[in-house]
Amino acid sequence: MALPWWKRVMWAAAWWMSGWVALCAWAQPIRDDGARARTTGEAAALVDPSVAVPLALNCAARPSACGYPDATNTGVPVGTKLKRVPQDITSGPGWHYDSRGWITVDTDGADVNGIDTQLSIDVTADHVVIRNSRIRFAGEGWGVGVRHAKKVTIKHCEIGGVDIGSGRMLVAIKDIYADSVNLRVLRNNISMVSTGVQMDAGLIADNYIHDLGYIPGDHLNGTTSNGTSGFLTIRHNTVFNPFDQTDAISLFEDFGVQKDRLIEDNLMAGGGYCLYGGQNAGGPPTSQITVRNNRFARLFYGQCGRFGPVAAWSSGGGNLWTGNIWDDTGAPVNP
Repeated sequence: MALPWWKRVMWAAAWWMSGWVALCAWAQPIRDDGARARTTGEAAALVDPSVAVPLALNCAARPSACGYPDATNTGVPVGTKLKRVPQDITSGPGWHYDSRGWITVDTDGADVNGIDTQLSIDVTADHVVIRNSRIRFAGEGWGVGVRHAKKVTIKHCEIGGVDIGSGRMLVAIKDIYADSVNLRVLRNNISMVSTGVQMDAGLIADNYIHDLGYIPGDHLNGTTSNGTSGFLTIRHNTVFNPFDQTDAISLFEDFGVQKDRLIEDNLMAGGGYCLYGGQNAGGPPTSQITVRNNRFARLFYGQCGRFGPVAAWSSGGGNLWTGNIWDDTGAPVNP
């Protein structure tokens, strides 16, 4: 017996919607809140929870194949036309070139978009966006410095030096006084620097930090926090430090206790240790630090870092270590 017409319409609509949900889940981009893109298997599991998602291995060889950041999905979007500062333009919405040798962003709501410069950008205003831009030069400065500002976003930029030796940049992105509020660093391609991102509160997500640069005396960090107040999230970054010193991701107690940190779903390799967990020997106890679902890769050294995967970790104070694995085997990494 044929189904009534209205039942056939409802069945067709349900079938069409299930396919649309699957397509949208598969194609979901990395969002500004740092949530990562889903793999095809994860999208299928959303539609059918019984679908088993296979564990990908050896993601360090080609991070984007596993949904992690690399040169294919970070930095300045392909096709973006950049204007040189100061050669082509000297000002824009809320910012201007300073003849003393940098770019000043001093107006709330400023939008620095689509520039190519060999100058440092100095931010002193709130609600600033720096996007789709290239910042490259050698020396002891920083690509973007943020001072006493709120809700600054730096996204889809290419930031770094000109080589991995004497042409390295000191720091790509730096919260100068470690007091900025809601600073967000998203989907940037950072290289040829001794430190990629130095900040103590906010969000570092979906960045590709790689090919660090070194001159004698440098301490090399992919991302680093020096221990001041505020919640810091480091989520879904690819961080590769090919050198055998310091770290890929680090928490240090240089200026205060390390607490309220979330480090999750990162792909990391290199340094002396891949990860420093913030607990100084004999120092005040760390607390509320969660390190979960990260991948430790043997891309440069057999233990992720030259000396091991993790140092300065404390299991007390409500700290949590869970779901962290070796990238090549899927076996647990234990602190």
